[in-house]
Amino acid sequence: MSTLKSRKGRRRAVVLASSLALGALIAGFAALMYAAFLRAPENSPADFLERGRAAGTKQLVVAAGSSSTKATLSADWLASLRNRFGPQGYEFVNAGANGDTSADLLARLDSDVIACRPDAIVLLIGGNDARDQVPPDEFRTNLTAVVDRLRAGTNARIALLSLPPQGEDLSSAANQALASYNDVIKQVANVRGATYLPLNERFAELLRERSPNTGEFGFGGSLLVAFERYALGRTWNEISAGNGLRLLTDHLHLNDDAAAEVTGLVAGWLNA
Repeated sequence: MSTLKSRKGRRRAVVLASSLALGALIAGFAALMYAAFLRAPENSPADFLERGRAAGTKQLVVAAGSSSTKATLSADWLASLRNRFGPQGYEFVNAGANGDTSADLLARLDSDVIACRPDAIVLLIGGNDARDQVPPDEFRTNLTAVVDRLRAGTNARIALLSLPPQGEDLSSAANQALASYNDVIKQVANVRGATYLPLNERFAELLRERSPNTGEFGFGGSLLVAFERYALGRTWNEISAGNGLRLLTDHLHLNDDAAAEVTGLVAGWLNA
């Protein structure tokens, strides 16, 4: 009888230990997903509108775009701008949203950008249009509508960033297709009186200095990047280097060096 009780006790202990381990694994995965994909960016539109314009703010800048702007799975170029321009009376609102296309941004433009009453607006949008193979003419229509709505709803000056390469092999099919979307961005900026900031061109200069990594983006790669960043505490540059990349972490999102290039272009425009 005592042997039977002992066996049952051991089985209960194993079941309990397994349950605890599984619970910890699920909790860890949930925390990882939240940190990388679900949490709001620093000073989101909702946070800003709830709090209001900070005392002493002379220029309010809203950056709108997708995941490379939201920066929970990418280096945060807006944080660098806050550090550089904050003492000069600039405030930055992050209106980035993971997975956004130009149509998605257009749909939330009033609530997330215009409602903030910005003095300057930076747009980095179109990468997901290219990945989803939205026809360039449709992208042109959406982007034109975005700029026109911003013109009608604000007095802000507007800058449009060209799109970073999608993978570091500039000769890839993805990057050849991306050229059409960057042409649209440049044309819309010129026709609608916005400033065009040549981010893709700058990245291309840096990537031509080395042999290309021909890998491609995949969601599994993003999960691994999230694990390295939030569980292991690695920098974006360390993650990028570990994947054999120069500017991107998972063949799509920005490392610290890439974010610094965005910061430099936007800073130059703000100072102009």
